Amino acid sequence: MPFDLVLFDLDGTLIETAPEIADAVNDTLARFQLPAVSQQQVNDWIGHGTRELLIQALAFTGNTPAETVRHADSFRLIEAEFSVFYARRCGTRSRLYPRVRETLQALRASGVKLAVVTNKEGRYTETVLRSHDLLPLFDRIISGDTLPVKKPDPAGIHDCMQRFGVARERTLFVGDSSIDVATARNAGVTVWALPYGYNMGQPIEACGADRVIPDFSALSTS
Repeated sequence: MPFDLVLFDLDGTLIETAPEIADAVNDTLARFQLPAVSQQQVNDWIGHGTRELLIQALAFTGNTPAETVRHADSFRLIEAEFSVFYARRCGTRSRLYPRVRETLQALRASGVKLAVVTNKEGRYTETVLRSHDLLPLFDRIISGDTLPVKKPDPAGIHDCMQRFGVARERTLFVGDSSIDVATARNAGVTVWALPYGYNMGQPIEACGADRVIPDFSALSTS
């Protein structure tokens, strides 16, 4: 393995989480007598954290600009309700992508440091990882609210490189979206992309990753 540190996005990279996110969004919309959104819409909104996703859903259903939703007095109440619904839904309809567990175990056994860098809020990140028994496999978890900034700011990658004493040329970031590619580029590290994630409805091949790999097995054979 030519890398000593491998960092992973979460949603759409390690775990398919979109179905249960959509469930929680629609639970929340129904609570406030708003129309449901489709699974594909939720897929395309994933990437900036669940708070931003909820804002997009409310803007769409209310035909209202996202900035108006963000600053509305009612948003705090709606967000609190969403938090309850999503906490209940975490782990109920998500699934690991093929070869994720085996590959993480192999990398860890070979001495590679492993980390998650996601824009998902920490309380949800931990719940999802725990529900799939992945927490013990990672040396560091950086969620969207761990640091003052989140992806595509490279601070999460820099934090891990400094913590583990790994140079840029020995660090790899693995993700599924243009946000992940931009984050890695901002940090000056190699980035590989997976084609089965969300990427806001756009083809991953257009994002300029160093490699597009078909699945996780490529990580343990490179």
